[in-house]
Amino acid sequence: MLSPMTDLLTWSQQVASWRREVHALYAAVRAEPDPASAHRLWVDGRTELFGSHPASARQPGQRLAHAAYDPSYRFVVDLEPAEPDEWRPTTGTDGEVAFTRAGRLELPLIGGLDVWWLGSYGNGIFVPLRDATAGSTTYGAGRYLLDTVKGADLGHEGDAWVADLNFAYNPSCAYDPDWACPLAPAGNQLDAAVPVGELIPLSGG
Repeated sequence: MLSPMTDLLTWSQQVASWRREVHALYAAVRAEPDPASAHRLWVDGRTELFGSHPASARQPGQRLAHAAYDPSYRFVVDLEPAEPDEWRPTTGTDGEVAFTRAGRLELPLIGGLDVWWLGSYGNGIFVPLRDATAGSTTYGAGRYLLDTVKGADLGHEGDAWVADLNFAYNPSCAYDPDWACPLAPAGNQLDAAVPVGELIPLSGG
């Protein structure tokens, strides 16, 4: 989010740089054949960006925390049809943003997640989630799994989507309350616990 102390020229370059880095990070993740190694790349890359990049949402003293990789939370599933629906969350900078439900990912023993299509400028797939760990070990308002317009894309195996919950990450509002982020609607709230992925940030370091 643009700081009162940062001019738009500088901030626009910083955000463009952040987006390039995130897209490159996920490209490296998709290119790595071993999921656990891909996760290590992702953790290291996110930690570096969060800690040092000028467009990071990091607040003083915050550090990222991630659970260890657990292959039982990696799924490769087809995008299933779902009834048409619309979701219009309000964000701090863009006002009301319209999403249309494109389908649903059914994750064995975990539950289902609606897959949302951002039809406005940029276009993209968006999959937020909130699970039973929210508010205890993970951010209380939920996390994101996929946000392809921002580069967060775990790819495919054939026609099936990679839905690896080890890559669930916190939205920017988990770190900086000045951000307003789209949070998981009813179809993206899980009764099951997802103890992997990004955890509540550490502080004091």
